[in-house]
Amino acid sequence: MKLTVKDIQGNPQGDFEVTFPVIQDGKGTQAVHDVVVASLAARRSGTASTKTMGEVAGSGKKPWRQKGTGRARAGSFASPLWRGGGVVFGPKPRDWSIKVSKATRRLALQKALSERLKAGDVILLSDLKLNSHKTKEFLGVMSTLQIEGTTLIVASAVDRNLLLASRNVPDVEVTTSDTLNTYQVLRFAKLVFTRDAFEKVEQRLNRDK
Repeated sequence: MKLTVKDIQGNPQGDFEVTFPVIQDGKGTQAVHDVVVASLAARRSGTASTKTMGEVAGSGKKPWRQKGTGRARAGSFASPLWRGGGVVFGPKPRDWSIKVSKATRRLALQKALSERLKAGDVILLSDLKLNSHKTKEFLGVMSTLQIEGTTLIVASAVDRNLLLASRNVPDVEVTTSDTLNTYQVLRFAKLVFTRDAFEKVEQRLNRDK
């Protein structure tokens, strides 16, 4: 598969041959599901916590005597049946993360990127260097390239001007080729790679294949 390389003015700069194996069949679908589920699970803080009957602060005194009052029996102010009492089977802090093997993560990224390439959602730039950190310059580049909707920009390394210029633009996220994951590839409508970044991603996908 070949991609057309453009500069930030939108002018063609030649073709780029994709070197990693583009998946054409249904292989990797389950890997994508597993990795996305793991990615979303890892975002959960897992800090929700309720107090059990034994953890509720207060006296351990019996509210009233067992018999003779005409009221129902009560043994503790911390009863789950009472307002302010303990919670039965409530949430406790836990780790929601799910372990996924490196091979599965690699296959999922390969599958997701293959589908985006076949759909024509990947834009390859020779470079994406901005002269300043002004948002206006960044928006000018996006307008010239006719990029609309949610966009993920993948650079080979952290670029301060690019980060600052794009951070106030809604639905635009900047990441690097080293941290790119399957969920990001699927989430955005358009994927904009610099040539160096795409080559680094290919190295990740071709490693130990």
